[in-house]
Amino acid sequence: MVSSAPSNATPLCFSINSTPFNHSHTITSAYFSVVFSGLGLSSNLFALVVLAKTFHHTKSRSRSSFLLFLGGLVFTDFMGLLVTGSIVVSFHITHFNWRQLDPHCHFCNFMGMSMVFYGLCPLLLGAAMAVERFVGINQPFARSTVMSSSRACLTVAMVWVTAGCISLLPLAGLGSYRLQFPGSWCFLNISSKPLEMTFGLIFSLVGLLSLAVSFLLNTVSVITLLKVCCGQDRAQRRRDYEVEMMVQLILIMTIASVCWCPLLVFIAQTVLSGSELNIRHLLLWLRFATGNQILDPWVYILFRRAILKRVTPKMDWSRGSITSLYPTLSTSFRRLTRASLRGTIDRLDRDRPNPDKARQEDTPLPVQDATAVSSSI
Repeated sequence: MVSSAPSNATPLCFSINSTPFNHSHTITSAYFSVVFSGLGLSSNLFALVVLAKTFHHTKSRSRSSFLLFLGGLVFTDFMGLLVTGSIVVSFHITHFNWRQLDPHCHFCNFMGMSMVFYGLCPLLLGAAMAVERFVGINQPFARSTVMSSSRACLTVAMVWVTAGCISLLPLAGLGSYRLQFPGSWCFLNISSKPLEMTFGLIFSLVGLLSLAVSFLLNTVSVITLLKVCCGQDRAQRRRDYEVEMMVQLILIMTIASVCWCPLLVFIAQTVLSGSELNIRHLLLWLRFATGNQILDPWVYILFRRAILKRVTPKMDWSRGSITSLYPTLSTSFRRLTRASLRGTIDRLDRDRPNPDKARQEDTPLPVQDATAVSSSI
């Protein structure tokens, strides 16, 4: 008869936190997980439908690329809730045993990778959207050649690849994924060991750096937009969809900062200080972070131009062109066009032998005369 496996043969993902956990499976835990996941999935699905309809009807190139970024963000949040939420809800309903279900830690590694991937993607996408809006507002003419719909899709794909590569680092030996209390989820191992600490810092610093880039670029964009909208010629500088996109982006950045900063700072502080992991704080900040996936779609659902028009009906929401954003350029362009046309007409008059006669011959036949001629025929 084969003896039971020794303790040192315990798979890596079960080697901490004294599994199995002494956790009472209450109806409250299952109810909370089901409601939380259902609300998040339905919100993101509704936002995807609204985004698809808006993208189909939009004609603005800048707005199309922004909607693609926003669609990538909402789709990522939807998939994150679908993958991780399904595992957590299944655990609370079936009370499955991780050791029996996943003796080689493949399932736990998959969930840990999903937690890291779907955690970093919204932060990286928020930074990419901040860069896109920064270029679109501060360099509108350069943007027409820098960012197109195809490049926006490519940027979203690059963000997914970057987050995916980071989530795969533990499988390459840098860090590891472990089953976490109360036994319903797997996440990166937060400790002061060199490899574990390195991966924890990579995860935290990438997220914090993304938030810092978003804050810096969005601040500059808002200042530029305020100067444009509140200048002396503000009546000629109406940019309703620019304001709409910036409002949405600022709210997305604010929600991501409030939801993710506590967890990211907590991880960095824990691994750098070498202190013992506080499980209660980890669970608290994790719930804050997962709230981001529910709040993101409502930013677009509630803060669209159609909704803002109803909230502030007295505000002038008429649309302007890019040249109206910079009236000095618009005035110079009109003057240049008029001068060019006047010079062309004068040059044609000099080339003609009898300018007055030529102009008379070039005069089109009046509509009423043409009608009379056709009726007489």
